[in-house]
Amino acid sequence: MRFRCFLLVASAGLVLAACPAVAAPTLSGELISDLKNLESRLSSDPSGVESQASQQAERLSGGNASDRWAGALYLQLAAGAEAAQEKYAEAADHLAQARNVSGVDTSQRDRWQREEAGLRLQAGQKDLAGELLSDWLQRHEDGDSLWLMAQLAAESEDWEMAADWVERAQQAGGDMSAKRLAFASAVMQRSGRLDQALAVLQTQLDQAGDDPEAWRRAAALAQKAGDPVRAAALWEAAWRKGLLSGDDDLERRINLHLAAGTPARAAEILEQALAEGTLTDDDAHQRQLAEAWHQARDRDKALAAWQKLATSSDKADDWLHLGQLALAWGKELLAKEALTKAEQGGAAEAEKWLAVLGNAQDSKEAPSPSPSQRQ
Repeated sequence: MRFRCFLLVASAGLVLAACPAVAAPTLSGELISDLKNLESRLSSDPSGVESQASQQAERLSGGNASDRWAGALYLQLAAGAEAAQEKYAEAADHLAQARNVSGVDTSQRDRWQREEAGLRLQAGQKDLAGELLSDWLQRHEDGDSLWLMAQLAAESEDWEMAADWVERAQQAGGDMSAKRLAFASAVMQRSGRLDQALAVLQTQLDQAGDDPEAWRRAAALAQKAGDPVRAAALWEAAWRKGLLSGDDDLERRINLHLAAGTPARAAEILEQALAEGTLTDDDAHQRQLAEAWHQARDRDKALAAWQKLATSSDKADDWLHLGQLALAWGKELLAKEALTKAEQGGAAEAEKWLAVLGNAQDSKEAPSPSPSQRQ
């Protein structure tokens, strides 16, 4: 499975705005003027800015605290110019140098580290981007970054790790778009966390309740999670909303009720569909109806359905099954008729069952033994 990365957009930004809240080394008026001049040329001459900013950064690297701070700002300018030219790896390298300059405060290092992670990702350096971002997230809580970490783990097919990041992103709150919900559901399914995947799908249903495919996915996932009752309930709700229709959806509705342990409801739906001609009244559907009534323990309806099936198919096995049920349920006349037809049709066991029926009838006709005979 492929996922589109939520790319971070690295921005060189206003260089002088990068000055930290705490007091930074004072810059000379000449350096400030040069920095502003280069920044103003970023969009029109990124290549020239890259060259000049890199040279200035190198020149100032061995100076005092003020020079080193100015050098770090020139490195950020060079990174911005390179990013504008889609030279993302070079831009990331310059930001890495900037955040490692001695004297740069922690908050500024973190800002540059976050931007570097975005550039590494755009450069295709996903492993390094993940390392940088994971480290950054130990000190910060940012929803977009958490989703990105989940995305990177999914790209590597590390589903357990991806699921962990998704959980953390969900806990952080923020935007839960349809794409993120779909992504979260897929990750949870791949990691085997089916209950959580189903919870995400339920959220999708709450947000987009008129999407039939979302209802289908939710029902399928509930069944996969071992919750056939919930699967049937979801399908039934979608059916009643008019989101599901047609023969295939109707068949699925019936089968889900059978799986959920509500065979009487399945039989009622199927019986109505056959009566209205919605589904073909063939042997397969009649057999399903008979089995549904049997599971529902409605003996009269089960026998009637099996009799209709046996009459239609005229198969020896169907007559035999009808005869066995009728005998077990005390319907001896029906049992005799069905077993006789089964024997005529070549069912090997029919003769044995007819003998059982005969013995049962003989026992009823025999006089009750006296107390002395019982002994």
